[in-house]
Amino acid sequence: MNRTFTLSTTARNDSDAFLPQTEERLPFTIRVVKDEGALAKAVRIRQAAYGRHVPELAKTLGAPESYDVEPGAVILLAESKMDGEAIGTMRIQTNAVSRLGVERSVLLPDWLQQQRLSEATRLGVSEGRVGHVAKIALFKAYYQYCLETGVEWMITAARSPLDRQYEALMFQDVFPGQGFIPMLHIGNIPHRVMAFDVASARKRWEQGGHRLFDFMVRTHHPDIDIRDHGGRLVDDQVKTHEARPVHIAA
Repeated sequence: MNRTFTLSTTARNDSDAFLPQTEERLPFTIRVVKDEGALAKAVRIRQAAYGRHVPELAKTLGAPESYDVEPGAVILLAESKMDGEAIGTMRIQTNAVSRLGVERSVLLPDWLQQQRLSEATRLGVSEGRVGHVAKIALFKAYYQYCLETGVEWMITAARSPLDRQYEALMFQDVFPGQGFIPMLHIGNIPHRVMAFDVASARKRWEQGGHRLFDFMVRTHHPDIDIRDHGGRLVDDQVKTHEARPVHIAA
């Protein structure tokens, strides 16, 4: 990966002004799925990844899901620059129009009610080092998307041992002490429900000396593109939709 030193002049607030950054090229691109061909690639890498860990669930993932085309849903796809093969994917859902998938299984606590929320689902990457880097880069794309669209809290339901990865990123338990909760909408597979405060992420990563702080905050990755060809976010519903979702127990 090639690095060049740059100086950022497009900061989001005064404390970010002229924040030194490096520019890093990745061996893959990350873009928003906008056509059937890209969606088919995302479905294939999704099914292959789940097949290594939860093969029974993977059998049901051979076609696009209804969640893929719901309002407020965005699918990210990482593709190799060398041959165009899919090496990773993630689906982002927001509560701008309807409740999150996890809310079909649990009632979120009061401190998350009336908040702008998003949920990362169907994360899947290829095996090996490139897949590992793609996973981190997909999370960065997700984080950037939340910053741009005004999402306040990221929500995830993670099975073991994937929950440890989110814990390492400083996600917190939504239901402390309850551990893993069977998810009715994911075949009753136990998951740990976790949340991440988007606005304080940079400060917490920096103060905690997080190993990914430079990658997430101080490095510009031109190969991560979460915008459409017109330079706008594909899904701006979180910014513009005024109606708040009704939170009910599944």
